[in-house]
Amino acid sequence: MWMQGGFHGSGMLVLLIFVIVPIWKIVSKAGYSGAWSLLSVVPVVNLVALWIFAWSRWPLEQNRGDNASD
Repeated sequence: MWMQGGFHGSGMLVLLIFVIVPIWKIVSKAGYSGAWSLLSVVPVVNLVALWIFAWSRWPLEQNRGDNASD
């Protein structure tokens, strides 16, 4: 019953902040737009995006010409 009020909505907001903010920083450091972190809260799309980021060549690597991770 206590989940039906404002707590549920504010609890979700806090959870989203604790998920999106660090992912935004990580994705930005990799050279992508931080807005990609918004995909982390969309079911199934978040897993697809994770695999794409894991296996693609990051913009940061392309700028350095680094092939060390391949």
